[in-house]
Amino acid sequence: MPIEILMPALSPTMEDGTLAKWLVKEGDTVSSGDILAEIETDKATMEFEAVDEGVIGKLLISEGTTEVKVNTPIALLLEDGESAEDIGTAQTPVAATPPTPPTPADAPSEAKAQTAPAPMDAAPGTRVFASPLARRIAADKGLDLSQITGTGPRGRIVKADVDGASPQTATTAPSKTAPPASQPADAGAVARIYADRIYTEVPLDGMRKTIAARLTEAKQTIPHFYLRRSVNLDPLLAFRSQLNAQLEKRGVKLSVNDFIIKACALALQQVPTANAVWAGDRILQLTPSDVAVAVAIDGGLFTPVLKDAHQKSLSTLSAEMKDLATRARDRKLAPHEYQGGSFAISNLGMFGIENFDAVINPPHGAILAVGAGMKKPVVGEDGMVSVATLMSMTLSVDHRVIDGALGAELMQAISDNLESPMAMLA
Repeated sequence: MPIEILMPALSPTMEDGTLAKWLVKEGDTVSSGDILAEIETDKATMEFEAVDEGVIGKLLISEGTTEVKVNTPIALLLEDGESAEDIGTAQTPVAATPPTPPTPADAPSEAKAQTAPAPMDAAPGTRVFASPLARRIAADKGLDLSQITGTGPRGRIVKADVDGASPQTATTAPSKTAPPASQPADAGAVARIYADRIYTEVPLDGMRKTIAARLTEAKQTIPHFYLRRSVNLDPLLAFRSQLNAQLEKRGVKLSVNDFIIKACALALQQVPTANAVWAGDRILQLTPSDVAVAVAIDGGLFTPVLKDAHQKSLSTLSAEMKDLATRARDRKLAPHEYQGGSFAISNLGMFGIENFDAVINPPHGAILAVGAGMKKPVVGEDGMVSVATLMSMTLSVDHRVIDGALGAELMQAISDNLESPMAMLA
């Protein structure tokens, strides 16, 4: 019988993707490891390799098809001795759409057969299939996943199933026609308000949908609080000029952002209790400093992670950051390069923004929003007024992970590192 090639889950949170391009055609012979297709996730375009060997008998999903659910059959692979005629006998759900609901005229027994079993009938100890995001939301809300009916592929519990659930109503299957919590109750009503105005409707791609869902989740479920302070950048700017003059022969040019990354990485070592993430029913305190840095791209953003940043030199961090940013803009990052970390940096100073508040990227414990360095009058310890380059920083903190005093200690460590940049090389 032909082998079904299924839409793969290319990241832990992937629920659907776009089949961007087929790299094989019907009748091609493939071996394990051959590249079959390019698949776009919400974050990147990735190559999909064959696991088995055989002949491509039929391509079930055409190029450019969006929102193909994970585990949906996308092609059929013929084994030795099989031919295209065998495809007709294979059980291939070519239509990836769910079966048509029974009409009132259908026999009661048929309607009963097509109805999903009540979740409470599941045997104790039965494995519950749910996406990682759904599990995290359920843990935060105190929901029992065994009491929720999944609407995803093969009954998998997805984010939409747990968004509207509560401990009192978890036994009720969510309506499949209800809009996600992150969308207006009636999107058409918004469009009608602007019916007499000229506008262009921009459909949401996978990345924008994910950003909307994650930021909504973050603001709704994470108790943010904010710590603000300014640092004097003049010592750092002078030290940076010296270093860049010495590194010019090597083709290295350090940015202020490179120093900020290093300062945060070292601060997480100096205040290790703050180097932590929220894991639903526990806190995970990390040993290494894995720092994520927001990178703007067309239609969204990535947060590639610089792992073990505290152990790397400024020139190494600079080169690695440039490489990650370039590949992020080309959507060529692998999932392990933008997942993880305990802390993030969002720097809008290069755009002239003086200060702002960033939204925490779960499960991180904090994110540092960095503004532009601005010339401002300051009063010295001797009471004299002078001009200094001040940079505003705002630390957004998850109060479940980091309390106020601990967050202030982390902010102090970051500031001290930036105002004494030479000490970061010790």
